[in-house]
Amino acid sequence: MGVWIALGVVALVFVGLAIYAVGIYNSLVQGEGRYKNAFAQIEVQLKRRHDLIPNLVETVKGYMSHERETLEAVINARNQAVSGLQQASGSMDAASMQALAGAEAGLTGALGRLFALSEAYPDLKANENMAQLTEELTSTENKVAFARQAYNDAVTAYNIYKTTFPPVLFAGLFGHGQDAGLLEYEDREAIKEAPKVSFN
Repeated sequence: MGVWIALGVVALVFVGLAIYAVGIYNSLVQGEGRYKNAFAQIEVQLKRRHDLIPNLVETVKGYMSHERETLEAVINARNQAVSGLQQASGSMDAASMQALAGAEAGLTGALGRLFALSEAYPDLKANENMAQLTEELTSTENKVAFARQAYNDAVTAYNIYKTTFPPVLFAGLFGHGQDAGLLEYEDREAIKEAPKVSFN
């Protein structure tokens, strides 16, 4: 009789551990699903941004035809950003997220130069199509920033959960050993340094 009780207790402990492991597995899968869904929202907004840029370049081209180098830089930066997005959506690891962030920062810089040059063209600034495209790009940028924050929050929650105890014991066994990559556009080292102001 004592053997049966001992076997029953062992079986209960085993079943309890199995149920607990299933709970951890489900939490890992849910966390992964959350950050992948959040990245899908970023992807939608970035694709919209990338689709608006050729229209912007075509609108600007009529007014700024001699600014060919700037227009080509925007198109090249856009193509790199599209490629970076395709790579990131395939792997979603830290390296691909860093490459995507770099490509998007390059695109933002190229667009900034284009908009700065467009200030010298009053007819272009007054163009209704240009105003509409600028508004759509601004709106899309805001949506990208919001979606990126939601994605980074989901990634952080997932990465923290899978490195806590006891999930850390099971994460690798369940195929969740690799951290998901954050999508950060800023240069962290540059942010840490206080800006230097001089009135000389």
